[in-house]
Amino acid sequence: QVLLVESGGGSVQAGGSLRLSCAASGRTFSGYAMGWFRQAPGKEREFVAAISWSGDTTNYADSVKGRFTISRDNAKNTVTVYLQMNSLKSEDTAVYYCAAGGYVVRRSEAYNYWGQGTQVTVSS
Repeated sequence: QVLLVESGGGSVQAGGSLRLSCAASGRTFSGYAMGWFRQAPGKEREFVAAISWSGDTTNYADSVKGRFTISRDNAKNTVTVYLQMNSLKSEDTAVYYCAAGGYVVRRSEAYNYWGQGTQVTVSS
């Protein structure tokens, strides 16, 4: 069974930081890109960041560039992807989802596996 499990969400004041983690297991994710998406209430799911298998290639939404950093740890049986979020703003409030797919792209359709999401709430 493929599992992507996010953790690290919570409530923080504007200007603060959070670090999200996503552990992917249940199959081999060798070669898979990993991404983070988010969905705010009443809005469509949007791309946040993505990283290639090797970590050499990253892609960020303009709204988070310079504030968020994506990274990954490719252990033998579990791939873990992180999203370090700094200088958080109220507009970053959303449910954050991690996803695994074949390419470092912004289209959610390109990702095959998804986690259940973790809530991030930023108060101003």
